[in-house]
Amino acid sequence: MPTYRFSCTVCGPFDLIRPMRESGAPAGCPSCAREARRVLTAPALRSMPSALRGALDAQHRSADTPGVVTSPPPRTGRAQRRVTDPRQLRLPRP
Repeated sequence: MPTYRFSCTVCGPFDLIRPMRESGAPAGCPSCAREARRVLTAPALRSMPSALRGALDAQHRSADTPGVVTSPPPRTGRAQRRVTDPRQLRLPRP
């Protein structure tokens, strides 16, 4: 829900979190309960990291048209483990 700023003539500004359908309705001051008027402010737009934005965009795109996989992903070039103790060679492998 959005946060709206109101200004009381006695106590000063305060913020309220309320639904958008109630954005124009008057609000009572939380300190003195007098009616306060809404103050128009700039929207609070937050930037997010590009990796997170890309992941969210991909999630939204795939909701309607998921990507089809035609082949398995390429193998990674992981290095083989070096065994220093010969007893480890007899251990079961996953």
